[in-house]
Order: sequence, then C-alpha cells, then structure tokens
Amino acid sequence: MREKKKLVMVGNGMAGVRTIEHVLKLAPDTYEITIFGAEPYPNYNRIMLSSVLAGGADMQEIVINDWDWYTENYIHLHTGDAVTVIDTTNRYVMSESGVRAPYDALILATGSNPFMLPLPGANKEGVIGFRDINDCNLMMEASKKYSKAAVIGGGLLGLEAARGLLHLGMDVSVIHINSYLMERQLDEPAAKLLQKELEAQGMKFLMQKQTSGIVGGRRAEGLQFADGTELSADLIVMAVGIKPNIELAKSSGIEVGRGIIVNDYLETSIPEIYAVGECAEHRGIAYGLVAPLYEQGNVLAKRLAGLDAPGYEGSVTSTKLKVSGVDVFSAGYFNESPQTRSLRIQDDIEGTYKKIVLQDDRLVGAVLFGDTSDGAELFSKIKSGESVAGKEKELLLGYPTGQPAGGNSQSARLEAMANDEIICGCNGVTKGTIVDAVRNGCSSVGEIKSCTKASGSCGGCKPLVAGLLELYGDGPSVEPVKEGICGCTTLSRDEIVESIRTMGLKSVKEVIHVLDWNQPEGCSKCRPSLNYYLGMIWPTEYRDEKESRFANERYHANIQKDGTFSVVPRIYGGVTSPADLKRIAEVAEKYEVPMVKFTGGQRIDLLGVKKDDLPKVWEELDMPSGHAYGKTLRTVKTCVGSTFCRFGTQDSISMGIRLEKAFERLNTPGKVKLAVSGCPRNCAEATIKDLGVVAIDGGWEIYVGGNGGVKVRAADLLCTVKSEDEVMEWTAAYLQYYREQASWNERTAQWLERIGLDTIKAALSDAEERQALAERIKETLSHTTDPWKEIIENKELRKNFESLQGVQV
Repeated sequence: MREKKKLVMVGNGMAGVRTIEHVLKLAPDTYEITIFGAEPYPNYNRIMLSSVLAGGADMQEIVINDWDWYTENYIHLHTGDAVTVIDTTNRYVMSESGVRAPYDALILATGSNPFMLPLPGANKEGVIGFRDINDCNLMMEASKKYSKAAVIGGGLLGLEAARGLLHLGMDVSVIHINSYLMERQLDEPAAKLLQKELEAQGMKFLMQKQTSGIVGGRRAEGLQFADGTELSADLIVMAVGIKPNIELAKSSGIEVGRGIIVNDYLETSIPEIYAVGECAEHRGIAYGLVAPLYEQGNVLAKRLAGLDAPGYEGSVTSTKLKVSGVDVFSAGYFNESPQTRSLRIQDDIEGTYKKIVLQDDRLVGAVLFGDTSDGAELFSKIKSGESVAGKEKELLLGYPTGQPAGGNSQSARLEAMANDEIICGCNGVTKGTIVDAVRNGCSSVGEIKSCTKASGSCGGCKPLVAGLLELYGDGPSVEPVKEGICGCTTLSRDEIVESIRTMGLKSVKEVIHVLDWNQPEGCSKCRPSLNYYLGMIWPTEYRDEKESRFANERYHANIQKDGTFSVVPRIYGGVTSPADLKRIAEVAEKYEVPMVKFTGGQRIDLLGVKKDDLPKVWEELDMPSGHAYGKTLRTVKTCVGSTFCRFGTQDSISMGIRLEKAFERLNTPGKVKLAVSGCPRNCAEATIKDLGVVAIDGGWEIYVGGNGGVKVRAADLLCTVKSEDEVMEWTAAYLQYYREQASWNERTAQWLERIGLDTIKAALSDAEERQALAERIKETLSHTTDPWKEIIENKELRKNFESLQGVQV
C-alpha cells in the first residue's frame, strides 16, 4: 500500500476545514492530515458569534465539525497550540508546546485579526475586539458589572456586536466615522432604513465621529472625539475591520503584501505551501466574506487531489444577512458612477428598498433591504454578465412588467437558476448540491440541513432551500412551505401558543430550541412575542425576560432621539392634586428637565431625562409608572361627567379611575388606551379608543376596536350595560379575550377586523365564560408590580442605570 503524504494545516477555521472536507471527499486515501488551532475549540462558525454573545446559542450549537469528526477522519488535531515556526527547507512546522509535524504539503489558514485602532488608552482594561469566543465571554462578563457600551465601527461586525450587547441589557452607542452604516455592503438609502430600524430596537448612533482617545484610569471610562466631545462608556468594542494574519508567513520568508500572496491555485511563493481564507491575498484582494473563501477552498482541494481543474479567478461578492432581525442583501458594484445607470424602488409602508445598477446593458450590482427574496437571481445575473437589455424593470420589480406581482414565481426563478449558484452563502452550498440531496431522499429542510449544511448557519437561505425542496421533491413526504410569525420559524402564532401549552414550555430559549427555530437566538420580532405568549399562558410561573423586550420596556421610559428619556407618571383618569403637581414641578426643576408637556391622554410628560437620573426621578416623584413605553394599558381618559358638567349623565371620572386602577400594569399584545365619556357628547373621545365607555341615561355603552392613530377607526358597539360592576366585568373579559387570541403587536382595531365583532360577541355572551375570563385577568394582575418601585428598591436592578461615578473602577 502506498504511504500517505503528510498534509499539515495551520489554522482550524471555517475556510481551512472546508478545504480539508473537500480533500477527504476527492482524495480520501492520499493524505495523513494534521491540524493546528490556536483556540481551544473544534471548528466553529464564526458568523454565529453574535448569537453566542446574545445568549441565544452556546458553543456546542455553533460547532461545525465536532471532536468526533476529527477522530472519524483520522485527523491529528492540536487545539490551543499555535504554530510558531515553519522550516521551509526541511519541511516541518513547530508549535508553541513543541509539537513537530513534518509536511509534504502545508496549508496556511491563519485567518485574520481584529484591527485595533492605535488610540491613546487603547490598552486599558475594558477595551476589546470582537473576533472569537474569548471576546464574547469578556463582553458577557462585562455586561454583568457595567451598563454602558460603545462600539467603534458601524460595519457588519460592529452592528452584530452592538446587537449582542443590546440583548445583554447594556446601553449601546455605535460610533461610525462615515455618514451612513455598512457603506461596504449598502448604499445610503438602504443604510438609513437600517439605522432607523436599529434605533427603534434601542441602538444609539454617533455618525461622522472620529475617536481620538480612550479616557479613564486602569479601566476605560469613555471615548474622546476629535471634535472635542466625549462619551461615557465602561466597555469599548473595536470593530473597525480585520487584517490578514501574516506574521507566521512573513517570518518564514513567504511573500506577503496585505495578505499572504497566492496565485490562482492558492500557491504561495514557496513550493508546496498554500494559503486559503482571510489570510490569503489573491490578485491584490484579501476577502473577508465566507463564500469567496469557500470557493478558494474548493479550488485548493482539487489541486491537492491532483485533479486538472480551473484555477481561482476571484469572486464577485455578495452579502445576504440578517442584521438584528432585518434582511439585507448586496452584490457587485452597487454605487453609481458616470458609466452606470440605476433603478430603485422604496416602500416606506412595507419597509423595503430595492436598487439595481447597470453598465453596458449588464447588471453589475444590487442592494435589497427588507425583502431579499430576489437576491439569488440578481446575483446570478451579475456573475453571468449576460445582457439584460429590455428586462431592467422586470429585474427591479421581480416580475415582468404588465403582469401582476407574483407572476414570475419563486419556483420559476429557482428553476432557471444555474446548478453552481450558491444558495447558502454561509456554508457555500450550491443549488446543485441541494437538488442532489432532495433527489437522494431528503424530504425536509431539516434533512437537507443535516446532509448539506444549507440553512445551518444564519438561516437566511431557508426560504430558498424550502423552495428547491418543493420544486424538486417528489411525493407527499415533502415538507410544505409555510409562513411563520417571522423568518426564524414556519410556525404560526396559534401553533406556537398551542405548543407552549401542551408541551409545558416555560422559557424563550426552550421554545426556540424545542420548536426548532432556524435562528438559534431568535430575532427582534419573535423574541418579544414569545416573551408575551409565555407570560400570558403561565402568569403565575413565567418570569418576564427583560432581554427579549425593546429598549423602552427594559428601561421603563421612552427613549428619545438624543438618547434621553421621557418619564410619564400615572395620573389616574387624568385627575391630579396640587401636591402631585408641586412634586412634579420640583423634580423637573431639580433634574433640569428640558420640557414638561401635557399629553393627549391627560398626563404630564417629563421629556429629556438622562438615563442615570431615571431611578432618582422616579423615587422623588413617588408615583407609579404610567407605562407610556410598553404594550400595556396606557391611559384612561375621562371628561368631567356628572361631577361638574351640566350635561353629564354618569360619574365618568370615578368610572375611569376605577378602570385604570384595575388594569394598570396589564401586559397586552399591543398598547391599549381607554376612555370614559359622561354623556353621548363624548368629550373624552371614547369611540376611537381600544375600549371606550359612554354614559347614557340609566346605563353605559361599551365600544371596542377604535383607533385614533395613523389609520383612524371608529369603535364598534359591543354591548349596553346598567351598572359600573358590569362595565368592569365586560371590560375585563374583553381585554383578556384580546390577550389570549390576538397576535403579539396586533392592536385591537386590527384584531377586531381580522376576527370580526360577531366572534367577540359570541365569545363574551355567556356569563360563565365572561366571569372565567375576568378571573384569569385578575390572576395575571395579581402577579404584577410597579417597575419603577421595583428598580428603586432593588440595588442590582438599579445598577443598570448608574453613572460612571457610581461604578467601582
């Protein structure tokens, strides 16, 4: 038997190990393989580090090839042991621990290092990069002790770091030197849409800011900018880019530039030494995206296997990713020039944006935001270089002009796609590979993932995988493609709620794991909804998961565009006292509140409160939270009613106060506003509220499903009752029925239009059912507490709002 050649690889990352996987398939008996990795882990998916940081995945979940894989393939693996010497004459490498490994062929897959800005103070404690598991651990530990984080860099890496820190409950500011985010992947309109979405999730942005230094003692306490301004922060993450790790190659006499210089066959300047991945520089370019690196690995594997195959000619790059739950895609050259033409369409209602760039009748670039379903087809057209003359608008719209939307179905687009088109960019899986898997018996997306790894990382390609399954699958065993509550799952709201009940699921992470989400940490759309459903189903057992709430709800105040907050104390029924007014005025003066405003819901809003001052403001107000920031009962607006008004037929003030005191702190699918009018003149505008009560002679009318917002909807009459107790019973039953039946983030107006007033009337017409619903809402409310008071009295919770002066350095 022929003796195997010795193949050694320095680096245990995604690009290198993918190369080894191909070598094992193409030439399984050719090499005895040894791999050295500097980290103490098997090969893992670096793209998923933000999931680990957010707590949605642990180390095991992001491992691509586990320890057993190395054993099963007879690979000698040395983890936590970096190579320090390459003897290119005698052909061996030496590691830190003294392991000597001879080679016939050597692959350098040393990856890249985070670029750390050479700023004054950059060596302080609390200043880190974002590149590996260790960085994630440092961030998670810091979030337990500190409250304010600054991320330098508004590119993809910086936004992923910021998202993770936001999930950890930190106050996060992103500093970016350019005027818009992700300028390497997005054009300005798409970037502005992304920024708006991320601001709604709680991120803050300081654009066109150049950091000049890091201030503090032993530990960083903030940033100093070139314009003289400062930002306080006790954790600083540099995410300004990466640089190829070339030191080992350089010290070994291998030719380097920005990266390790390679030819089209990934050969370096020294025979039998190759380089692949982020460390390699090919035709002057060092790639940082995974798809080009996998293409390099494929070429190198064929070379090592002795196959006569074309060389690597470089890559037209595309990026399809989900940034904090938002789908974005870009490919090719998407910025205009005098030689190009562009078409674009922007839909602010749906939150989508699409732009294509053309040159000499060829598609050369594209940007998609919000809806990336056309990304694969556009990327295929860019790579093919074919003429698209006369089809420009068809490409922009996604269907032929003159035909209705959807006329050019996804199935037709997938069928026309070339077999070598990449479907899963994270794992480099082509259409042909997926089709082969389907024809060889894979009958579900899960089976395709297990077989090919397609959709096994970020999950963004899952709709395309499901489309190929539907197109090329055979028979009823093929899994139907369904629309779920978000892109992380195909399960509907009702299926999720039923599973939580029947399977006894008690946490967000448990739901995501047991119900097989394709995003292991969920997203900003599904996590808050799961948090609500769990609390609604298990009011006595479930503990609210703060990290699954938006920033406003985590800080119990509405964040404003300048990073300050608005504080709205509870004023029951809009009725206050001179003592309360005096206290509000004194607090506003003491904490220099820039604006004090009366709201449309008969309350007082203190606008411009600093985050550090929130607990002190709440404490000195000594009033309960008005919940002006959450999906809960906001206000109960009242008119004077029979107390003073000569037209009033009932005491609307006492009725309104009774309702507000009964249902304050109630979590609901969407925000809820109530009103009580003392006569049919309706001065409290009760007939455009989620629930409105109007006094009539001898009784009350109850109206539901109103909305006074962007889309005004007049409320529908639910019933007429005689007593205040009946108003309370019907209101409790209606609100609980809405809580149990509506989808998260669905206002009562939308919900009522969806299910119909008759359905609600039928559900509440039975007295026993009404009382049962009222008892369930009473049980839920018995477990609620005032969040302001809870934070004031809990030192650990209060730490999240402390200023730097209050932090132990």
